[in-house]
Amino acid sequence: MPDRRSAYVAAGVDVDAGDRAVELMRAAVESTRRPEMLGGLGGFGGAITIPAGYREPVLVASTDGVGTKTAIAAALGRYDTIGIDLVAMCADDVVCSGAEPLFFLDYVAVGRLDPPQAAELVGGVAAGCREAGCALVGGETAEHPGLMDPTSFDLAGCCVGVVERERLIDGTAAKSGDAIIGMASSGLHANGFSLVRSLLAQWDLDLARPYQEQLLLTLGSDAAAVTIAAEPEHGLATLGEVLLAPTRIYVRPVLALRETLTALGTDIRALAHITGGGLPGNVPRTLPPGLGARLDPGRWRMPSVMRLLGALGGLDDAELRGTFNGGIGMVVVVTAEAVDETISSIEGSGTLASVIGEVVPADQLGGSRYAEVPAA
Repeated sequence: MPDRRSAYVAAGVDVDAGDRAVELMRAAVESTRRPEMLGGLGGFGGAITIPAGYREPVLVASTDGVGTKTAIAAALGRYDTIGIDLVAMCADDVVCSGAEPLFFLDYVAVGRLDPPQAAELVGGVAAGCREAGCALVGGETAEHPGLMDPTSFDLAGCCVGVVERERLIDGTAAKSGDAIIGMASSGLHANGFSLVRSLLAQWDLDLARPYQEQLLLTLGSDAAAVTIAAEPEHGLATLGEVLLAPTRIYVRPVLALRETLTALGTDIRALAHITGGGLPGNVPRTLPPGLGARLDPGRWRMPSVMRLLGALGGLDDAELRGTFNGGIGMVVVVTAEAVDETISSIEGSGTLASVIGEVVPADQLGGSRYAEVPAA
């Protein structure tokens, strides 16, 4: 058979490379299979049934990307974690409605397709899907020669979850006096990286430099010693590796917490995923009109990577909490009586949690819906 694609290859798109990439991804995609999934990789669409047992199922969907964090992955030549970020950004939104993530679709755009690299990217997406418990039912890998640099890539995705209608969480159950519980973040997650990259360029920082060495240079020995002691997991990491730490996926801890509280005759009243806009931009979104959040930043620790960025950019703590997640990746609102059970359940799932504030009438906050109480 004559080569029917030589002109397309000359234009920069290699369909055969795309086919090789799909074969390299196949095992990773298959590892996310759920019983509801129909068919397999390679169809024109992914088919999945609603899980059995729902009387009035509601589908909850979220779509997102990982933004310019991709540039950090490209600079390090490491592509196995950024897909986890992608799933987290979508699945952690879906679970805020009380929904169990059911399936995921990804979109990978590249300047030039490198099948092993594409497979590594999708392998990260599959790892995130396994963590979130959802099936990777399909996706798209596209070459954009002339539009994107040959080494550039971008990721986007969509997650769909399901919840019984009567168990949908929409924040309307929150009441004044409810406790606000913060679930610790794993670092920067996937927000604020345009600022991160600007500071890296401004200070000409080396991503390969040992992270603790950078802390000492930027924060000084006394401040760095405190943060180093609190974060032993970064002991051998480079600056780039800390920046690339994947977003924590909160799906399993949140769903497990809900079952625990349901057995006790109560429930989660509201959830907020802390993404762009930080704590002041996301916590009020989950509360009904007339109510606001009063947080005490002295009740939790801000990760050292944010302290580092704050020192480099001259940012105070309030701006760090409004730009990044401030160390809190998910907020849970429960009754004051359920605090102990809530913290015990979350920490039993391997995530640190603490009471970080309370729900109050907005008129107590001067008409605002968010306020921070200075640490004592």
